[in-house]
Amino acid sequence: MSQYWSPAVRELTPYVPGEQPREQLVKLNTNENPYPPAPGVGEALRDYATDHLRLYPDPTSAALREALAETFQVARSQVFVGNGSDEVLAFAFQAFFRHGAPLDVPTITYSFYPVYANLYGVELRKHPLNKQWEVDIDALGADTSRSGVIFANPNAPTGHAHSLATIEALLKRVTDRVVLVDEAYVDFGAESAVSLIDRYPNLLVTGTFSKSRSLAGLRLGYAVGSEELIDGLLRVKDSFNSFPVDSLASLVGIAALKDVEHFEACRERVITTRERTHRRLEALGFEVLPSKANFVLAQHPNHEGAQLFAGLRERGILVRHFNTSDLNNFLRITIGTDDEMDSLIEALEMLL
Repeated sequence: MSQYWSPAVRELTPYVPGEQPREQLVKLNTNENPYPPAPGVGEALRDYATDHLRLYPDPTSAALREALAETFQVARSQVFVGNGSDEVLAFAFQAFFRHGAPLDVPTITYSFYPVYANLYGVELRKHPLNKQWEVDIDALGADTSRSGVIFANPNAPTGHAHSLATIEALLKRVTDRVVLVDEAYVDFGAESAVSLIDRYPNLLVTGTFSKSRSLAGLRLGYAVGSEELIDGLLRVKDSFNSFPVDSLASLVGIAALKDVEHFEACRERVITTRERTHRRLEALGFEVLPSKANFVLAQHPNHEGAQLFAGLRERGILVRHFNTSDLNNFLRITIGTDDEMDSLIEALEMLL
């Protein structure tokens, strides 16, 4: 450790993203969309006047927020955008959860949440998943001394999603603290909670362009909530970086939102391939958790996850293996194209 680091930096354990390999592999480890963005994205990039790059972007990202507002049928003042949903989540931790009280979170969920909590000095109260590997909604927010609630729906890396009715039941119980629903994977078969924001001013829903919009390399994220919550995010943003979304990213994001037909077609292709892959993995003897995301979490009763991970990599296929006590035997497998999933199954048949 450097002598120049502050004590706070010394205590940090940074988030470790999925591997981005240099060699040519079937890449099924970071939940990227296997299909390209909407055709309008390419047109926007080709037609962009590079002279615009000498100017700062709109600090309010008004055009992109307007496009998102139209997509979700909300007001522009109820939409916030940032440099990927990870940045939006970081701002939310700063804005809503630093109350000197613990934050309710599932034990197994998106592994960036503990990183943010450590960064901002937020204590976590972790609640185990139930026997079906589902987020225990009833446990979240049960203690009124908590600073808030955060969970992913669908959950990562398990893939389970709660119904809108279940989420609304939580919001009826927890009315005085922020409930953040992270919907990074919602477009692959789950119900969005955005329709509830007008009835529940403490609800904040976050999302990303990285998954269903095929823009992981661009970095665009958003939040939808009451004007009060959006104003809180804006206060943090403008105290940190007035220009987190550049003009080119905004233009590309709008183009992606406009092409509803392409969005729906890609989404349905991923869902169809996911269900087909689920059945084929089960036929090989895997336990596969039900998923509403663009990945599945699976384990084999007779083979260690680490060995399967290594064997797949030797055969040119990269999946995600979490070296934790709860998930050590599981593989998280991103849903790729049909050809990529065929390659996965063929490799597993050889390994098994």
